[in-house]
Amino acid sequence: MTKALFEPDCRRCPRLAEFRESTGERYPGYHAAPVPAFGDSAPRWLIVGLAPGLHGANRTGRPFTGDHAGILLYDTLHSLGVSSAAVSVSRDDGLQLTGVRITNAVKCLPPANKPTPAEIRSCNAFLRAELAAHDAARVVVALGRIAHDAVLDALDLPRGGFRFAHAARHVLGPGRWLLDSYHCSRYNTQTRRLTPEMFREVLCAARDLACGQ
Repeated sequence: MTKALFEPDCRRCPRLAEFRESTGERYPGYHAAPVPAFGDSAPRWLIVGLAPGLHGANRTGRPFTGDHAGILLYDTLHSLGVSSAAVSVSRDDGLQLTGVRITNAVKCLPPANKPTPAEIRSCNAFLRAELAAHDAARVVVALGRIAHDAVLDALDLPRGGFRFAHAARHVLGPGRWLLDSYHCSRYNTQTRRLTPEMFREVLCAARDLACGQ
């Protein structure tokens, strides 16, 4: 397992490497490369999503920036006082996060937003390194089941002992928790599977736990 947090030219997953490069050809000016984590360099809590979106992080180079999923995420973080702005449009827009850091289970754009199990496993080394580098973070928030499972794998914890459910709270060890939320995707928000109130409740709980409240 690598200890690197990020490889800007990673080709561990040939399908993902080819797909992201093809999007760069179709959309000149897009980031079209693995997307690094973003946020506080010494976070008290971490948010783990699934993967970059085609016209979101794959375009901008910052997680959840410039797409529908990021609308609810950054607006909620701003309402909780940990984001300097409610809208994230580009990686040079000056937005800053305080106490929180955002990453993804998979660093590259997958076709149809669906990485294969093998691709998720291959990219898990980077999430493992991220979690190890920020082991002082008290809370990890998993957006969706894939992120939930990826966090457990990165921490060498059995999936069977931590069942995913929206708003579930799992004890990972002394003073450390995993909180689950449905992903803030367009589908989940438009179908009302996830409402702004539901999402805010989870992130508020994560912030409060992270700050010892």
